Amino acid sequence: MIDGTYTARTKGDYPLGNKEASRQQPDALQVKRILILQLALTLILTTAALPFGIPVALSVLIGAAVCLAANSIFAFRVFRHYRAQDPKAVLVRFYGAELIKLALVLGLFAVAFMTSKGLNLPALLIAYFAVQVLPAVLAPGWGAHKIRER
Repeated sequence: MIDGTYTARTKGDYPLGNKEASRQQPDALQVKRILILQLALTLILTTAALPFGIPVALSVLIGAAVCLAANSIFAFRVFRHYRAQDPKAVLVRFYGAELIKLALVLGLFAVAFMTSKGLNLPALLIAYFAVQVLPAVLAPGWGAHKIRER
């Protein structure tokens, strides 16, 4: 909606991949920022864990990657055909995406523990928690200078 009029979107207009649609969808832009920060934090945490040994670094990588993968799937499911004018559909998609996210996290952690010997559980969980929480805290301020410049 721009200036009180509804603008129709074509099937190919996805807020997470279309710059014009993202400018019109501040929620989708915020999600994109969070996912980028999560990817950066995944790489930073994994690199920072290398001095503590390969098992710790692998645990950090798995914990962070599981979080990033689950949040990416969640964002895609919720914002794929995002229309703020239909809050009921957004809510249904949100809860469905959250269930998929939880199942994916549990499944990926189960696979990780079955296939990787010597995983460090505290490192894995701390990395998951850090990638989940820190970008959401940092993202609102990231890019705020661009808005103030306009």
